[in-house]
Amino acid sequence: MQPRRATTFTQGPTDARITALALAAARRDGFRRFFITDALHSGPSPALAGRAAGRADAAAVVRSTPARSSERLKQRKHGKWYLRQELPDTADGERQTLRRGGYASKTDAQDDLRLAQSLLALPDASDIEGQRTVADMLQAAVRNKETFPSIEDTTRRLKSGQALVMRLTVGGFLEEWLAGKKVGKGTHRSYAGHIRNHLAPRIGHIRLDKLRVADLSEMFQAIADANVEIREQNARRHQALALLKEIPTEGAGNRARRAAIRESIAQMPPFRRPTEATTRQRIRATLRATLNSAMAQQLIIFNPAAHVELDSARRPRALVWTPERVERWRKTGQRPSPVMVWTPEMTGQFLDHVATDRLYAMWHLFAYRGPRRGEVCGLAWSETHLDAQRVTISNQTIVVDGWALEDSAPKTDWGFRTLALDTQTVSALRAHRARQAAERLQQGEAWVDTDRVFTEPDGSWLHPDRVSKAFEKIVSEIGLPPIRLHDLRHGAATLALAAGVDIKIVSEMLGHSTVLITQDIYQSVLDDLSLDAAEATARVVPRRA
Repeated sequence: MQPRRATTFTQGPTDARITALALAAARRDGFRRFFITDALHSGPSPALAGRAAGRADAAAVVRSTPARSSERLKQRKHGKWYLRQELPDTADGERQTLRRGGYASKTDAQDDLRLAQSLLALPDASDIEGQRTVADMLQAAVRNKETFPSIEDTTRRLKSGQALVMRLTVGGFLEEWLAGKKVGKGTHRSYAGHIRNHLAPRIGHIRLDKLRVADLSEMFQAIADANVEIREQNARRHQALALLKEIPTEGAGNRARRAAIRESIAQMPPFRRPTEATTRQRIRATLRATLNSAMAQQLIIFNPAAHVELDSARRPRALVWTPERVERWRKTGQRPSPVMVWTPEMTGQFLDHVATDRLYAMWHLFAYRGPRRGEVCGLAWSETHLDAQRVTISNQTIVVDGWALEDSAPKTDWGFRTLALDTQTVSALRAHRARQAAERLQQGEAWVDTDRVFTEPDGSWLHPDRVSKAFEKIVSEIGLPPIRLHDLRHGAATLALAAGVDIKIVSEMLGHSTVLITQDIYQSVLDDLSLDAAEATARVVPRRA
């Protein structure tokens, strides 16, 4: 066995200390080391230059190979290259050295060494703190197994005062941003949902300054892929439920089949709502606002959310449940649009069914005047003027933290509005007030005086979610094609437009900020009206038979 030796190659003066260090290292770890001292840079600052003058090995590229045989030593393809660079002393005066290994070639190691030295040279010679900050950044890159940052990026960060060593993740900053955001309860709940359900699980682990457009494109593609699975699962569940309804309840065989189908349904995921294009746009808007805040705090220099491309989110159009659409829905369970509207006949069928319901006046108000769910639950008698046939929308009940209720002002200035009431609605509200007075007498001291128009039997607030569930149950009992409670609002607008009410008046009734929103949502209804107008125009001109 040949004795261990250390061979030193240098581009500058040879120092006996290099050989001594090499021999000591070889004896310590059983490796033959080849030291190539890089003399292209004498040091980024006087402090480093002084250190380099005191040590011949202040900067070096090292190749290490296992000491197994002299033949292996001659085969230079074996082993890896390492770099070593002296760094400024820490604030406590401790000496520190940058070491990074695993390079396949000497050239790669030398390139990184020169980059490290260039980065260390960026701060002014008198800026010892800046040099230490760059040193910390380099050490962090080694610890995290990341590439060294570019000179351009580091220069921008130094000039803007941004932190060079970033430990804050996207998820951590999202939490900080949401905690300090001063917005309405509904908007806050929407932000929290976007963060909790999509942003934090998918990109929360990424370091804030490392977030790229590609990461966001991948996230939104994953959301779109999940939508496909959700729709397939919803379709299977709907088919199973439809089959269950078709099987008679009589007979042992039928009961066994029904039991098997119910067991199959129990194993299926519940109905879920896909994350459609509009929601994806809102998720991006939440992230974009968050990252804008990070830029304002000089934590990042680029907002990838402003550059990720998404499918255009067109506002869903309201479609009427025509006989053809109803027939297809009964076969497939698919809704032609997220926003579906009953025909006047269907609306009448619904109102006839709920005519004896204790909250009939509420359903009537939804169907005829189109207020929002929270606005109805928050409507007060003090804002209801039956003699003047008016109600003032100045409050809404919102759900917070999953179930708790709070009063809140309308979301926008246009939400504050006065609704004119037709005589039928006024009559329904008068009858409701008489019924509520009877309930108050029956409850006695247990009555909760909330001044709400629509309440629980004891006078307490009516929960918006319970209203929605009650509506879904009634629709299912009647067998009408499905619409959301919010679609009664769209139905009220459709009835008004069909009755010839000016679209500006309809827009004000709904509390839209602009007529353009109303036109966009109800374009299909307006198209039908334009056909009626064309026919009416044609009838004006007398023609020979």
